[in-house]
Amino acid sequence: MKRLNKIQPHWRRGQPSGNAPWRQVLPGSIVIGLVVAARLLGLFQGLELKMLDTLLRWRPAEATDERILIVGVTETDIQRLGTYPVPDSVLANLLFALDAHNPRAIGIDIYRDLAVGEGYATLAAALETMPQVIGIEKIFNEPPIPPPPVLPAERVGFVDLPLDDDGFVRRIILGAEEPSGDSKASLAIRLAETYLAEEGLTLKKGLHDSSTMGFGKTEFAPINPNTGGYANDAEVEDQEILLNPRSGPNLFRQVSMGEVLDGTVDPAWIEDAIVLIGVTSLSIKDLVSSAAVVSENPGLIYGVEIQAHATSQLVNAVVEGRPLLRTWPDGVEYLWMVLWGGLGMVLIRRVRSPSWYLLLMGLAGLGLFGVSYGLLVVGGWWIPLVPTLVVFTVNGLVISGFYLYDQTLRSRIEERQRVIEQTYNAIHNGPLQTLSLLLRDSGETLGWPEALPKLTEMDQDLRDIYEELLKQAQAPTEEEHRLPQSAAGFAAPLDEKLYDVYAKTLQRDFPGFKSLGPKIVSFEHLNADGLSSDQQQALCRFLEEALCNVGKHAANLTCLTVMCLATDDENVIQVKDNGQGFIEGQPNAGSGGHGTRQAKQIAQRLGGSFQRLSTPEGTCCELRWPHKPRQQWFWPR
Repeated sequence: MKRLNKIQPHWRRGQPSGNAPWRQVLPGSIVIGLVVAARLLGLFQGLELKMLDTLLRWRPAEATDERILIVGVTETDIQRLGTYPVPDSVLANLLFALDAHNPRAIGIDIYRDLAVGEGYATLAAALETMPQVIGIEKIFNEPPIPPPPVLPAERVGFVDLPLDDDGFVRRIILGAEEPSGDSKASLAIRLAETYLAEEGLTLKKGLHDSSTMGFGKTEFAPINPNTGGYANDAEVEDQEILLNPRSGPNLFRQVSMGEVLDGTVDPAWIEDAIVLIGVTSLSIKDLVSSAAVVSENPGLIYGVEIQAHATSQLVNAVVEGRPLLRTWPDGVEYLWMVLWGGLGMVLIRRVRSPSWYLLLMGLAGLGLFGVSYGLLVVGGWWIPLVPTLVVFTVNGLVISGFYLYDQTLRSRIEERQRVIEQTYNAIHNGPLQTLSLLLRDSGETLGWPEALPKLTEMDQDLRDIYEELLKQAQAPTEEEHRLPQSAAGFAAPLDEKLYDVYAKTLQRDFPGFKSLGPKIVSFEHLNADGLSSDQQQALCRFLEEALCNVGKHAANLTCLTVMCLATDDENVIQVKDNGQGFIEGQPNAGSGGHGTRQAKQIAQRLGGSFQRLSTPEGTCCELRWPHKPRQQWFWPR
């Protein structure tokens, strides 16, 4: 049998070397380490904060918080007054108009450390007689802005907002301690405290952390410099929590100062509500930057609106259980990143089809995004999405690209070596067998008439091998593309192909076959499931080599037994003869030559075994392999 083995495309076969997994595990582990180190150094902080803004902005719209009413000093109000700041007399009249409808709390988000215009005495009297009114101060300014002088400390809240490096507000300060030791509370805490007092809830220290503020069973756990996407942020101090603004287009009820003074506001909007008074005019520019809130001015909202979000967040967390933004412990976050980085590495090794691999990578990436979004919406969990996507993508796509490129180069080298090996095998089983007989008989009387047929046969064998190499150099036919791997170019059952090899080999002019008498032949159905065309061709070469050895070396041969059968768990090819076997002094006597090495390689690749036994009664060559042989193709493996 002189036909060369069909060469399969390099992406369909190949045996990875023993250290192949480490060529991927090592760079993948390095990538995980680099991403973790980059996050610890804060290189992902900007991206993580922007991703948080995006996810918050994409949340489903919430219902209008009817507990909050914003009374804005609009541009129309300023034009109507003809002056700004709002005079004390007008502000006092606004407080009287609101107090007539029994709001639970009123926050004046307008500085009143100094008298403005006429009516200061009236305003001072209003502040003293309305216990639900909260004034403001600014404590982190240089110099600070003090509160209205007539208000006691427990009715004053600061409105300082911490800014991230990009100038956006994502945190709020609940409480701070001054160098003098005095404790300060924010406007949002003061308004929540006043509102919840009628629910029988008072502001107290947390049960698990004495530095934590809370109402009832709800505690506002402060963040630290490494919370979530923050990395050693030195500006995270005092008692800060993450701002969880409301989502949607209609967040709060909002009216103008003029509407309240004119009495056109529905009293039900004011009764039992938290009323926040502040400026909502672009000309005054009381604006803060926030990308998480959907507003008419993208990225900008009024200061009184951010105070409304902060107050609403605290009150609704206590009354309705609305989630506060929270994060996993640092160890869990980094374990999450490592697991996803490992998943990218596992997919490379487990998924052999490029199309399935890309599909699973895309689905996994969408799944990661969906989990992050779902946890934020349902439970307020802010988990590390950006670095996890980076480590998963790099390990799953970039590393796999380099790895596949490396494998492609290796496969091409292996393919060339494979062609050389197959060419030699074809020459060995054909022309070299004939040449071996000529050399063996060269010491005897060998005339030209006896040598000429053998030389002619060797010449034809070499020409057949050349023609086969030319065919294999061409592109695979459409039919070979269409057939499954195990069938391409090899459609007949394995036992029929083996019998064909047996019949053709016994027709060859070998001395051992001339004395051959009875032949015991059994070619039963073999379990060829999972065998590639390469593997089936190798089995045919094994049988051909074994029969050639019998014909060349089995002296005084009278009986030959060839059996191909399938047991319960394995397949067997056995060639047994009663000839004398190798003669002492012959090349490869006893140890076996290229054919033996070739048989051992076939057995190893199929996960089976090979043995050759020489006894005075003859020689037996036997190859066994399991019904499900070891696969020899991968992408990438």
